[in-house]
Amino acid sequence: MEKGKEWSLAQTDVVIAVLRKLKDVNLAVNYFRWSERKTNQAHCPEAYNSLLMVMSRSKKFHQIEQVFEEMNLAGFGPSNSTCVELVVSCVKSHKLREAYDLIQLMRRFKFRPAFSAYTTLIGALSTVHEPDLILTLFHQMQELGYEVNVHLFTTVIRVFAREGRVDAALSMLDEMRSNSVDGDIVLYNVCINCFGKAGKVDMAWKFFHEMKVHGIMPDDVTYTSMIGVLCKANKLNEAVELFEQMEHNKKVPCAYAYNTMIMGYGMDGKFDEAFRLLEKQKLKGSIPSVVAYNCILTCLGKKGRVDEALKLFEEMKKDAAPNLSTYNILIDNLCKSHKLDIALKIQDSMKEAGLYPNILTVNIMIDRLCKSQQLDEAHSIFENIDHKVCPPTSYTYCSLIEGLGRHNRVDDAYRLYERMMDSGVIPNAVVYTSLIKSFFKLGRKEDGHKIYKEMVRGGISPDLTLLNTYMDCVFKAGETDKGRALFEEIKARGFVPDTRSYSILIHGLIKAGFARETHVLFHAMKEQGCVLDTLAYNTVIDGFCKSGQVNKAYQLFEEMKVKGHPPTVVTYGSVIDGLAKIDRLDEAYMLFEEAKSKGVELNVVVYSSLVDGFGKVGRIDEAYLIMEELMQKGLTPNIYTWNCLLDALVKAEEINEALVCFNSMKDLKCIPNAVTYSIIINGLCRVRKFNKAFVFWQEMQKQGLQPNVITYTTMICGLARAGNVLEAHRLFERFKKTGATPDSACYNTMIEGLSVSNRAMEANCGCCVEGGSKGSTCFKVHVEHSFVDVVQLNHPCEKEGKMTEARDLAYSGLMDTI
Repeated sequence: MEKGKEWSLAQTDVVIAVLRKLKDVNLAVNYFRWSERKTNQAHCPEAYNSLLMVMSRSKKFHQIEQVFEEMNLAGFGPSNSTCVELVVSCVKSHKLREAYDLIQLMRRFKFRPAFSAYTTLIGALSTVHEPDLILTLFHQMQELGYEVNVHLFTTVIRVFAREGRVDAALSMLDEMRSNSVDGDIVLYNVCINCFGKAGKVDMAWKFFHEMKVHGIMPDDVTYTSMIGVLCKANKLNEAVELFEQMEHNKKVPCAYAYNTMIMGYGMDGKFDEAFRLLEKQKLKGSIPSVVAYNCILTCLGKKGRVDEALKLFEEMKKDAAPNLSTYNILIDNLCKSHKLDIALKIQDSMKEAGLYPNILTVNIMIDRLCKSQQLDEAHSIFENIDHKVCPPTSYTYCSLIEGLGRHNRVDDAYRLYERMMDSGVIPNAVVYTSLIKSFFKLGRKEDGHKIYKEMVRGGISPDLTLLNTYMDCVFKAGETDKGRALFEEIKARGFVPDTRSYSILIHGLIKAGFARETHVLFHAMKEQGCVLDTLAYNTVIDGFCKSGQVNKAYQLFEEMKVKGHPPTVVTYGSVIDGLAKIDRLDEAYMLFEEAKSKGVELNVVVYSSLVDGFGKVGRIDEAYLIMEELMQKGLTPNIYTWNCLLDALVKAEEINEALVCFNSMKDLKCIPNAVTYSIIINGLCRVRKFNKAFVFWQEMQKQGLQPNVITYTTMICGLARAGNVLEAHRLFERFKKTGATPDSACYNTMIEGLSVSNRAMEANCGCCVEGGSKGSTCFKVHVEHSFVDVVQLNHPCEKEGKMTEARDLAYSGLMDTI
């Protein structure tokens, strides 16, 4: 028995030794199972731990659940060192979710994960914004009886404060105090910094004073953090006071505090004070670092004072050698100021200083050049960089693709996208968004759809921004059903439609003539908890106005004021237009005056709505006053404004005034369109100035404008009634050749004109014998409810003459209208 036991132990040692040397996880598992069958005995805990270590080293955990299950049945779990190694392996591979799942798997099998496994994972998760996972792990540690120290509380509080979840951070602080864990200086410094950055300046001050009460003296980090918080909150005077308090009894100046204070002065535009602080630092025996100079350079650039930045760049070389960040800051500012030549010289000087442009330098130049429309220069930089030494990133490609697309060079953008794919750089959703938008903007919607399909086939998941942009493009291209389908796809992909999603949907449906759906969508939007911004309010208000629900629009108009969204010119324009269209002109005018009193810059569209509204109800004088005010404001009436005024004048039979306006619009370089000519022609025909109307008709033709059905009908009627039947008939035939179908009014007018012409001929030839009953047949034509009723009557004239044409026309009209 003793020999068998010794042999078994020897075999176990061999198994463990072999497993420790193996690297291939599949080989290790096969060997593990083989040795188990060979000895016909269950493996010991150390053998299982050795197998887990192989899995850890190879970072392959697909069989780990089975191993855990066997260990659980055997009554033991992974050792602390194995547990830590498993988690560390995942963390090093940036597989933090897998590490979290491993710990949860251990808990499922009632194992006790090691303390260090928890703290290691919590520390890693704190860098990737996963507060909820951290909180779960933290509470598990407490359940297992682990003592959570101030350091761990500090880590969790920092994460919640940094995420802006102030209530959760404060709750953790209360929990820490209830557990009798005393805060240290690190905790207070973290709280000052994080709560300050979250905009809670008063809370940061509270922690600053509280630490003194607990006998903890502020250190350089405390002062620097608090000074930084005050500077960012635009409380420069308080920051200066605190800085001077810190410096009062300090022999060695704190460079970090100086840098922070210099940045504060720079952000506030007080560069003289910043420079004086630099000199003060030198007098105290502390040479300003490159960081201090970079702070001032950054602030000078933000204020657009590039020449001063260049001068400082030369001066700083006496104290500190410019680093790569210095050059990038300067190049960025120069490119923003459109000083490309100097930026390129600075780039060359980098090499002389022993520094070489990195991808950040390249990205800055390409991005800024694209935004300043210097696309050829941006493309040149892209082509001239050594792609092996400085390989372009997705940001590089994205900047250039977006820039090219924005300036309608979409084919160049697509070729660059193909190069991106060939180089192994995976395009992100931003690249695809840019390409889709660019293709649709140029009317190439099929290419836009193709890009989206390529993205999906490539396994790239669209984000909400891309889906919103795509939906917006589709609606603008007139594909309403596709737009609706994309809104549903947003939900199908697990996204919650945001305010922009609803705004795009509502706007698209309004444009497609479905404004009545606005009400339902608006309520769905509110039920979902979407917070309406100005764009959303404007879109919904416009929808209500266009669907005739002006009262609801007015309620929303008042609501947006209460919610802190001042109405814009678009808001006022929608409501004024809605009121004007339902003849509530006095209310519209009051709103118009309110907008002016609030300093809203009204545009031509708003003025045109009032001109149209007043004109349609015959309030010509008020329409004129609005028009005059428009021009006094330095605005130029557009063709719609003029047409509204002309239409009002024609309906009031003020044709001479209309002709004066027609000439005025041409003098102001506003070219009349087909609608303008139709209005004038109609007006002249109404006052029986048919010949003059025909002059405008000919002028319209010379301008290459295509008359519409109303223009043709108006002109045909005018010529026929003026006795110019031949010209009317020619125009009538030309009208039919355009593919249009004349209406009953057009036929009636032509028949009337031909009949009138025939009676004139009869009077000249003297053939008509009063009361006679012999001769050929003539026709009396009645047009009623769009049908032609032809009635035969006796006529003494044997020659049918023009009456034949009247008869043919009547039958033709009968066939067309049926």
